[in-house]
Amino acid sequence: MASFMNEASWDRALRVVLGLFLLYLGWTGAVAGTLGWILKIGGFLPLVTGIAGWCALYELFDYSTCRPRPTRNAV
Repeated sequence: MASFMNEASWDRALRVVLGLFLLYLGWTGAVAGTLGWILKIGGFLPLVTGIAGWCALYELFDYSTCRPRPTRNAV
C-alpha cells in the first residue's frame, strides 16, 4: 500500500490537523449558518486524505510530496 501514497508525513500531519480544526469550527458552533455546514462537511476531506496518505488531486496532476524512491540499476 505504500506505493500508492503520494503525501509525505509532514503533509499528512498538516492535513489531519487542518481537518480536525475545520470540524471543530463547524461542530462546536464557533462558525454558524451555511459556512458552519460547509466546514462540517469540508473538514472531512483533508482529514480522510491525511489519514489515507493519498490525494486524488496529487494523482491527477502527477504530483507528490514524498521523496523520490531510489531506482534499482539493472545489471
